[in-house]
Amino acid sequence: MNTSIVLQARQVQAPIFSPRLQQAVRLLQMSSQEYAQALRDAAELNPFLEIEPLAQEGHESIAETVPAAADAAADIEAAAAFDRITAAPASGDRHLSHDESFDLMQRVPLPDSLRAHLHGQLGVLRISAREMAFARAVVEALDDDGYLRISLEEVGSALGETGADAERELRTALRRVQALDPAGVAARSVAECLCLQLEASPAHANESGTVIRQLARRILEAHIGLLATHDVGKLAKALDAAPQEVQCAIDCIRRLSPHPGWQFGETAARIVIPDVTVKKVRGTWRTSLNASALPRVKVNSAYAQLLEQHGEKHGTGQCAAMKECLEQARWMVGSVSQRASTILEVARAIVERQKMFFEHGPLAMKPLGLREIAEEVGVHPSTVSRTVHNKYMATPVGIFELQHFFSRGLEHAAGGASAPVALQGLIRELIAVEKPVAPLSDAALARQLAQQGFRIARRTVTKYRQSMNIDPFERRRVHGGELGAAA
Repeated sequence: MNTSIVLQARQVQAPIFSPRLQQAVRLLQMSSQEYAQALRDAAELNPFLEIEPLAQEGHESIAETVPAAADAAADIEAAAAFDRITAAPASGDRHLSHDESFDLMQRVPLPDSLRAHLHGQLGVLRISAREMAFARAVVEALDDDGYLRISLEEVGSALGETGADAERELRTALRRVQALDPAGVAARSVAECLCLQLEASPAHANESGTVIRQLARRILEAHIGLLATHDVGKLAKALDAAPQEVQCAIDCIRRLSPHPGWQFGETAARIVIPDVTVKKVRGTWRTSLNASALPRVKVNSAYAQLLEQHGEKHGTGQCAAMKECLEQARWMVGSVSQRASTILEVARAIVERQKMFFEHGPLAMKPLGLREIAEEVGVHPSTVSRTVHNKYMATPVGIFELQHFFSRGLEHAAGGASAPVALQGLIRELIAVEKPVAPLSDAALARQLAQQGFRIARRTVTKYRQSMNIDPFERRRVHGGELGAAA
């Protein structure tokens, strides 16, 4: 059998994504903050792309009052004025040294982390280098809550220290770290954390206060399970104490913090800038773009005119790179307009489909798919998916991500379907009217929903309840979940 390799050429139709199309897809999926930063970066690299200054209310824009021909003279005058100010400061002004003026942001205090706070306290202790190494190893093994989640043997293995002597030194280092601020740090369980805080709390002058603290410690060490259920009668019987004293001990425990590390560090705040706004005007819901979400960009006409004049005199071959920059700037300006119109059309289609949500709230939310909006706008569903990603809508009832309005429907026994957001609102209402002494379990909520025609599993109810940050019925029966987090 003879085999041979033959080269053949044939025409095949296949989608090809040009670099600009890939860039357009990437820009469409960006949030407003990311897109604004991308525009500023592009304006720094492209001389033909210009960020327009925002005109303040009651003042004319600089671009409207200053002629384009006077831009160069104005820049020279501003530079000269700046040189005069920096070269000859006013008398009496304080001069900054080179170190002070190098970076003023270095003077801004940084948020202190838990580990840095503990290391700072260890640094003032008069202990040997070996003891300091063990103590710092314990600090580095703590998690963000301030707990020691690994064993001392694992800490010793990380240091390369094993044996009975190393274990004894690690226990000493653990007690040394547990004596630091904040109280309760380096605990290995919730009970130990709260007990450490009880020991560090100020001593009471009267005898009854000392008794309450001892009773609280006994509860934490042996009866933390009964503490979670808030069964005062069983606790009083197990501790052989009066119910009033047990209640005082529970109140004492409730004032403690099960997460001592949470007071250190800084959680970055998430800033949301709505891309579109929705409001009711004369009985009609109007959707409009948020003009302040993005900077305004334009092509620098003066530079474009200079390029055209230079091309006429010296030929177009010498200006190929600059012409590419000009085309890129014009494309970027067009992409801003195209992106804005796509977001606005998708937002208007969503508002039209979810009009009942804006009128009556989450219970009136309808199931909605990407394909429905895509067919109405006239684009591909993938374009709608990229459009609603990290885009937000400001409404009279709050700010929502555009993805919030899309969901699959759950069938109703009488026909039709309801969105998961509507069922979550219904679950929230059922929990709001439940009896505090007998809250509804997830299974009971599922049965009540079934009576109203919604066939929904208990695990689905649990998922919806957890997404709304609602505690289970055991903790709702205690006191709103405050103690449940500690247990």
